[in-house]
Amino acid sequence: MARQKVSWLALTLTFAAAVHAQTANAGKQTWKPVAFAIVKYNDDAPKSWNLYHTEKKGLLLLHLWKRYLLVDTKEEEVYDIDPATVKETGNNVEFDMAAKPSEPIESGEWKMRDVGPTRRVRFKLGKNGSVVELQIPLQVNGKPVY
Repeated sequence: MARQKVSWLALTLTFAAAVHAQTANAGKQTWKPVAFAIVKYNDDAPKSWNLYHTEKKGLLLLHLWKRYLLVDTKEEEVYDIDPATVKETGNNVEFDMAAKPSEPIESGEWKMRDVGPTRRVRFKLGKNGSVVELQIPLQVNGKPVY
């Protein structure tokens, strides 16, 4: 009888640990690099950058130097993301959308256009700020590769 209680307790603790691990990672999403993307900052290529996508269409995570920007192309909004909330795992990054700030940073002059096999997203940070251009590859059917 004592052995049965010990095994039941061990099973309960194992299950509780598994549930805790799932809820701890529930909000985090894995963001994968956008292959063959091009990023321009004030018409120049930045020395350090990467562009990531997730399963949700229209959301991009831009790693520009030491800064992360969450770009919502559907709502035409940009959010400044705290780099401490982004975790690099190999080529991918993990980011929890719950850590997104409540207010976007000032951006304007949004232009989205398909140019041949790429979608060009261009916007300005701030009123007189820098221009960011993202060139995202498209499939043959005209949909983004990501």
